[in-house]
Amino acid sequence: MINQRWSMDFMSDSLYSGRRYRTLNVVDDFSRECLAIEVDFSLPSQRVTRVLDCLLWNTGKPAEIAVDNGPEFRSKHTQSWAEKHGIKLHYIEPGKPIQNAFVESFNGKFRDECLNDNWFVNILEARETAETWRNDYNTERPHSSLGYKTPVEFRQATLPKAV
Repeated sequence: MINQRWSMDFMSDSLYSGRRYRTLNVVDDFSRECLAIEVDFSLPSQRVTRVLDCLLWNTGKPAEIAVDNGPEFRSKHTQSWAEKHGIKLHYIEPGKPIQNAFVESFNGKFRDECLNDNWFVNILEARETAETWRNDYNTERPHSSLGYKTPVEFRQATLPKAV
């Protein structure tokens, strides 16, 4: 079911200058849709919940979000945000990324097809390229696990029909 469970995880890479940046990737496990790729030099828990607030407004509320045991996800801020919204945070076991397989699979594709194929001069370029890639991933690429529909087509096909 859409919004039953989301998965999120961080990745890191570096600009051409060598300066490190991070991405926060959020995926709906059912539709495989990438809901967000947030790109910046620092992504503390307050920034994570701000991204999630935007997703709640635009996409709806998940019942659960699968995360690893990173400090941004374990923080009191993130935990109180989840409690306030009635969302369960499901922490995977340390050292078991397979327990967060949907976002880990997504991360591999994102790394291979976007991050490894580009040298970004600045953070704005990294953001724009990641967002272009995310839109292509969601709207132009059929997934065999979705009956060869794109994530957006699959989501639209599973939503209740308006009467």
